[in-house]
Formats: sequence, structure tokens, C-alpha cells
Amino acid sequence: MSGKQESVNGSVCSERALEGFPSPLELRRSLPGGPGTRRAPGAMSRAAAALGPLPALLLLLLPARTALLAGACSCAPAHPQHLICDAALVIRAKISSEKVVPASDNPLDTHKMIRYEIKQIKMFKGFEKVKDVQYVYTPFDSSLCGVKLEANNKKQYLLTGQILNDGKVFIHLCNYIEPWDDLSLSQKKSLNQRYQMGCGCKITTCYMVPCSITAPNECLWTDWLIERKLYGHQAKHYACIKRSDGTCSWYRGGPPPEKDFIDISEP
Repeated sequence: MSGKQESVNGSVCSERALEGFPSPLELRRSLPGGPGTRRAPGAMSRAAAALGPLPALLLLLLPARTALLAGACSCAPAHPQHLICDAALVIRAKISSEKVVPASDNPLDTHKMIRYEIKQIKMFKGFEKVKDVQYVYTPFDSSLCGVKLEANNKKQYLLTGQILNDGKVFIHLCNYIEPWDDLSLSQKKSLNQRYQMGCGCKITTCYMVPCSITAPNECLWTDWLIERKLYGHQAKHYACIKRSDGTCSWYRGGPPPEKDFIDISEP
């Protein structure tokens, strides 16, 4: 039995597998969990890096040999803009119903998924891959990064996720998923274009002083340092935008918060 930590686009998954399970594919990078990291203990599968920017648990959607697993899933801190840039799909939707379904067609696979039926209100990203989303899928267990949503056809959500090769939309704990009413006006406006204008920028989290940017295309994210929480004023009111000269800087999309981050003006 062996232990290994794996990371894909901000999700960090640690697991131990018994014999008879495929060897893990090489992952692109490894991120340590920092302050604010979300963790959930439970069973995990081997990562399938070939699927692109998805967490390790996506292998549950593929036929695989049965194995006994134990481990955990956690999500490294990330600014909403970063999560939206990484997502293949960004939509506003209501959840109409939910149903527990098998994770794969393999009769030996006992893992389950939740299939949420949704009513899409608006799509912000993903037009070129899918026109209208009827269902989104997530692991049944929160320990596998599953997302629990209110399926009452009343509450609206901002959903971000990935699109699988078969066209299914997959969401998980490490995506940016928030009740629509919890978003600030600036965040809602930034979904249309502003966030995507900054996808070439790098947002660096500042946990303690001293901290500074190391490249002209970086923006320093200081919510944790100043407010001791991740989604503070900077996350709710600012976007990191690339200028014409290739440098990146914070810009506000609404009334300025009462915090001194950097000299900020409208682009």
C-alpha cells in the first residue's frame, strides 16, 4: 500500500490504493494546501490527467478495475477569476431535480453520481462546446468533492465546471459554485467579459508579509492577509486585467471597498 499526493488545477487529492488498480498518470503540477484549503476525508480514485483540467475523482466516470481506496480530496485556495478562467463552462441556473445514478457503465463499479437537472438561465462561457445544458453531474459523496445543491427550482446558482468528451457537464467542490444572490454586483458584471480579459494574468495569494509579485503579469491577492478569509473585498470587487503593455493590475467593477490594495482605476 502506498500514499501519494496529486494535484490538477488547484485540486489536491491524496490517496492510498490496494493492488489491482491502474498506475496513476503523470500530473502536470503539485500544489500544497495553504490557509483556507478545503478538505474532505474519504475514498478517492487515481487521477486521470489525460482528461485535462479535472480533479482526480473524474476517473470514476471511466470503466476501471475494482479497488479498495482510502484518502481525501482538498482544494487549494483560488481567486474566483482564476476558477472561472480554468472552467470550460460558466452558467447561471436553477436546479430542478436530482437523481442518484451510476458513475459508469461498469457493473463492478459501485460508485454513484448525482445528476442534477437544471434550468439554464444564462451561459457566460462554453458556447463553442455546448448550446444548452440540461444536466450536470457531481460525485455522490462530498468526500469525493461532490457538490450538494438545493434542487427546489427556486435558488439560482453560478455553476462552473468541465465538459467531458461525451458532452456531460461535471462539477465538483474545487469549481467556483455559489448561490447567485451571494455574488457582488461587480462579480456578476465581470462574468460577461472582465474576468476573461484577465485569463492571461496570474493571481498570487499572499498569506503573510513580506509578499510581492515576481512578474509583470501578476496581481497580488491579499484577502487572506488582510481579512483572514479568502473571499473578501478583493475577491468580490476586483478583477486582475491585462493592460495593452502586457502587465496586469487590479481593477474594480463597482464601488471601491474600503481597503488599500493597489492604485486601481476603471479599464
